[in-house]
Order: sequence, then structure tokens, then C-alpha cells
Amino acid sequence: MTRRSLWIVLAITALLAIGLAWLRLSVPPAGNLAGSSLGGAFSLVNQDGKPVTDKDFAGKYRLMYFGYTFCPDVCPNDVGYISRGLADFEKANGTRGAQVVPLFITVDPERDDVASVKAFVSAFHPRLVGLTGSPAAVEAAQKAYGIYAKKVATSDPGNYLVDHFAVIYLFGPTGEPIAFLPHGSTAADVTAMLEAHVG
Repeated sequence: MTRRSLWIVLAITALLAIGLAWLRLSVPPAGNLAGSSLGGAFSLVNQDGKPVTDKDFAGKYRLMYFGYTFCPDVCPNDVGYISRGLADFEKANGTRGAQVVPLFITVDPERDDVASVKAFVSAFHPRLVGLTGSPAAVEAAQKAYGIYAKKVATSDPGNYLVDHFAVIYLFGPTGEPIAFLPHGSTAADVTAMLEAHVG
């Protein structure tokens, strides 16, 4: 390879690197939910045993995750990312951060009673709201928010798992769907989503 060819290859490589970096910065940090039919009313119970509906969060952005407290890995990891991402957003944007309410909604109401949910959420963000309820109420919330969940048997009948759609949702102050992050997202992704969408 001649010296001139080498410089051309290096120049092209540098341009590609700059282009990829620009693309990374210009791509929205989350999937867009605007205009979707997801969301709606729910009537559940929080970690203190108090009845809660969607109207209790009117005027606030809702950072939502559906999971279960007996989950061995995915749920605690995802809720940890949500908590750290929100905490980082709050540190940089105190007023905007206060507008965001993090919500954990169980997909396993048979085992996730009030005490279990309280123990789980207390390990994460101090403002994390844990919600449970009757199987019918939880199923209605799952349906409204497009959440698939199904029991998976193990060798121990009392120790079943729950296969479920693991997604981080962001809904707006009037309950409007805004954005989502798929499974595998990080705390930095959560912070970026909040930066992009919380006014």
C-alpha cells in the first residue's frame, strides 16, 4: 500500500468514526410511544396498604416497571437501573427530577402481598412506589399497559417463576404514553430518557 493510499484509508476510518459518534448522539435514547393506546386507569394498593389509582399520579411523569419481588435477577437489576438513573437525573435536575414518580407494579399478586412489595421497594429508590392488588386488578393493569406475564413451573410448585415483558415505560403528567426502554437498558439510558422527555 502506498503512503497516499494509507492516508486515504485513515481519513475514511476517521470519517466513519465521526459519523458513528454523531449517529449515536442523534438517535433518540428511547423508543417512542407517543400516540399509542397504552396506559389508562388502574386501582391497586401501595406498599403501605393504601388504595391507589392512576389519578393519584396526575401532574407527574410516571417511570413504570412491571415485575415481581421473587424474580431472581432481571427485575432487581432493572429496578436498580431505574433507581440509579432517576437518582442521577435528580442530582443534575432537582426540579425536573421531583416531577418523576417511579412505580413498580407486580405481575405476581399471589405472592406479592403488601409486606413483600414494601420490603422489595425499600431496597431501591426512596420514592419508589410499589403496587399490588387482587389478581383481577393486577391483570387489568397489565392489559391496559400491554404487559404479558405467565407463570412458569419449576421443580418446586411454590417456587414458580413468572415470564413477563420487561420494559421501562415513561408516561406523562396526564397519563399519556411517551417513551420506553427495552430489557437490557442501563441506568445511563434511563437518565437519557428522562433528560429527553421530562419538561
